[in-house]
Amino acid sequence: MDRQQTLFGRFSADLPSGRLDWIGLRPARREAVISVEQTYAIADLGLEGDRRCQGTPGSARQVTLINAEHIEAVAKLLRREVIDPALLRRNLVISGVNLQALRYQQFRIGDAVFLATALCHPCSRMDEVLGLGGHAAMLGHGGLCARILRAGKIHVGDALVCLAEGERLAE
Repeated sequence: MDRQQTLFGRFSADLPSGRLDWIGLRPARREAVISVEQTYAIADLGLEGDRRCQGTPGSARQVTLINAEHIEAVAKLLRREVIDPALLRRNLVISGVNLQALRYQQFRIGDAVFLATALCHPCSRMDEVLGLGGHAAMLGHGGLCARILRAGKIHVGDALVCLAEGERLAE
C-alpha cells in the first residue's frame, strides 16, 4: 500500500454510509446528460449508456461522483436556489459522506464495487452552463473519479459503503 492509500485509508474506518441520490449518463461528448433511476456498472469500463463506457478499458475516470452537499455549496456561491446535477456532468450524486475521504479507497454502491482514483476537477465549461464564475465556484467541489472493480446494478437510493480491509478486491 502506498503512502497516499495509507493516509486516506485511516479515514475509511470512521466513514458513515452515504446514499446515491442521482444517476446521470452522458451518451456522447457535449450531449445532454440523461437522468436515470438505475444502471449497470461494467467492470473496467464504465456505466452502461455513458460515453466513457465506450472508451479505453482501465481508465481511472470511468465514473465521476460529486457530493450533494457540494452542489448546495456551489449554488450558494453563485447565489442560486438550486443547481440541476445534469449541468455538472457528473455521473453520481452522493449525500451523507465526504467523498474526499474515500480517495484511493474501495466502496460499494448496490452490487458494484468501485475504487476512488483522482479528484475530478471542474472544466471551463462550468462557466458556460452555470454562468460567469461557475468554474471558480466549482473549484474544490468537483468530486472524485473512480474505476469499476466489480460489475453490478446500481439504483438511486442505494447505500455507498466504504469497504473494510478484509472486504477489498484485488486491483
